[in-house]
Amino acid sequence: MDGAIHRAAGPELLEECRTLGGCQTGEARITRGYRLPARYVIHTVGPVWRGGERGEDGLLAACYRNSLALAKEHGLKTIAFPSISTGVYGFPMDRAARVAVRECRAFLECEPEFEEIRLVCFGAAAFELYRLAMQQG
Repeated sequence: MDGAIHRAAGPELLEECRTLGGCQTGEARITRGYRLPARYVIHTVGPVWRGGERGEDGLLAACYRNSLALAKEHGLKTIAFPSISTGVYGFPMDRAARVAVRECRAFLECEPEFEEIRLVCFGAAAFELYRLAMQQG
């Protein structure tokens, strides 16, 4: 996902990212969107799955909380998330979906003026897991 965003945004995005001082797992940073249709890109580092006993759920939850806090801080009213950490980082999609839905719902309960959170799914299987998480949560 990161590579696709950088390619679409252009080289200016990487230049700005180099000024951010890094980003630890669970943290989030914001940059301009450059050539993207979005004004901003919120960057977060999800946890690598190591079996679930090393705080992965909490770190993933922090990705969503910190990203949403940055969105609010910058006056944004909408945000879209991919399924953080479920690609090469190996976080189980069903578990990630439950974390994402829980954190987004908690944010919206406290921030009713926020207009939209999109959880973007790549493929029918991911969509079904997120749909189930929304029904169960």
